[in-house]
Amino acid sequence: MPTDAAPPVTRDDVYAREVPGFGLIRLRPVDPAADTGLLHRWVTEERARFWGMADATPERVREIYAHLDSLPTHHAYLMLRDDAPVALFQTYEPEHDPIGEYYDVRPGDFGIHLLIGPPAGPPVPGFTGTLLEEFLTFVLADPARLRIVAEPDARNDKVLARLRRAGFVPGPRVELPHKPAQLLFLDRADLRH
Repeated sequence: MPTDAAPPVTRDDVYAREVPGFGLIRLRPVDPAADTGLLHRWVTEERARFWGMADATPERVREIYAHLDSLPTHHAYLMLRDDAPVALFQTYEPEHDPIGEYYDVRPGDFGIHLLIGPPAGPPVPGFTGTLLEEFLTFVLADPARLRIVAEPDARNDKVLARLRRAGFVPGPRVELPHKPAQLLFLDRADLRH
């Protein structure tokens, strides 16, 4: 729910909004060099095993995010809640990504990946749903994005359930070289708030 007061925005923010009762949510591009330590900790934890980087060294993490940063079709963002990093979100254009070879890409398709950071305190009801909703609001601010595509590991029951609760509809299961993936789609018109 937008508020009338504009939240403070830093030079690097691509999105900022005060979520009543939750805090200030900001989204900024990943800085491959400065964020390597944080990202390495997150992607190598057991809870992030489906992210596929469990054995990555800090140097490899930096290389991966430097490569993403060099592409005009793929982007990585850190989400912050009251200035504390809480999630990693990535976007991609499916027609410029290997996933585009596994389904019929439609004009307006836009892909996402999400990794919620480790808990930094007591559980907050609705935490993940709020972060996902804010990210989808950011993604859908571009009216050319008509359908959101996600392709999490088909064995990741938690993220599959979370995406379905957000309104994503399962598509086909596909065998990618590095994982069995479950395609899920969210049409702009079907976004649940």
